[in-house]
Amino acid sequence: MKIIISNSDPRPIYEQITARIKNLIISGELKPGDALPSMRFLAKELRISVITTKRAYEELERGGFIETVAGKGSFVAGMNADFIREEHLRIVEDHLQQAVEAAKSAGITKAELTETLGMLYDEN
Repeated sequence: MKIIISNSDPRPIYEQITARIKNLIISGELKPGDALPSMRFLAKELRISVITTKRAYEELERGGFIETVAGKGSFVAGMNADFIREEHLRIVEDHLQQAVEAAKSAGITKAELTETLGMLYDEN
């Protein structure tokens, strides 16, 4: 599992870690039951505080992405298809919101934006 953190990213380090692990889970690269690196190991690899990795793992656990077993470590949680679809939908909505804001600032009408989205969707 490769996690890269960036000082130029405006998000806090724990959010960068959380986002990367979520993406790995949603994409299927990490499967239910897969073990995550220990908090200490990940902190050492990324050269960050254990407190930062702990916060990232706590966020992932709160979101239902991972489960932590005392004395054994953290594992990818078994997630149902509805949960994964809902997370994909949330990501798409975020991207569409950015597109809407860019279109409005450029004077692109809703009809033009809808037409463009339809063309792009049909291309793929």
